[in-house]
Amino acid sequence: MRKVIAERLTVAKSTVPHYYLTQNITMDNVMKLRKSLNEAANGVYKLSLNDFIIKAAASALRDVPEVNSSWQGEFIRQHHHADIAVAAATPAGLITPIVKTCDAKGLKSISSEVRDLVARARANKLKPEEFQGGSFTISNLGMFGISSFSAIINPPHAAILSVGTTETRLVLDESSEKGFKAVENMSVQLSADHRVADGAVGAQFLKAFKGYLENPLTLLL
Repeated sequence: MRKVIAERLTVAKSTVPHYYLTQNITMDNVMKLRKSLNEAANGVYKLSLNDFIIKAAASALRDVPEVNSSWQGEFIRQHHHADIAVAAATPAGLITPIVKTCDAKGLKSISSEVRDLVARARANKLKPEEFQGGSFTISNLGMFGISSFSAIINPPHAAILSVGTTETRLVLDESSEKGFKAVENMSVQLSADHRVADGAVGAQFLKAFKGYLENPLTLLL
């Protein structure tokens, strides 16, 4: 598997014209909503921040479908649904199980599918159709304390979203007596294929993605 990964990434990095866009997102509201939903679940399910990230990405892909596309050599294919590949580390190497039609699923369903797919990926029990294809990739290294990183696009996808950890930062706040307040901040970076989506399109996607996470109740509509 390591040889296949090396060959694919070398081809991707050397032939796909990458560009990179970074966005900082205030996570206070989504963290409060996550806590509230998990408390109400009484142990039936437990949502992670990554579940909200996947759902927000799917919603942003619906709003900016140019990013939910793939380069096919002679043409660009725009996908009807957000089939999101989630990068997962396994003993044999990196694999990207796919959560299909995320745009049409709720947080609970996405959470359940991610847990199942990642567990079976690490046990080497995925079917080929469960990790081949997809329309967009997310790579999250936040749980390792990584602030930000630049991910390599997973061809033929038009883009991959790299997610860093959530950190407490001080920001200016005129309404506060101190003149500042502490917020939970997450940094993400979009690596995009310039043949498929121009920089302005990538920026529109990140703006939509940021909007969903900073106003997470919109993800429940």
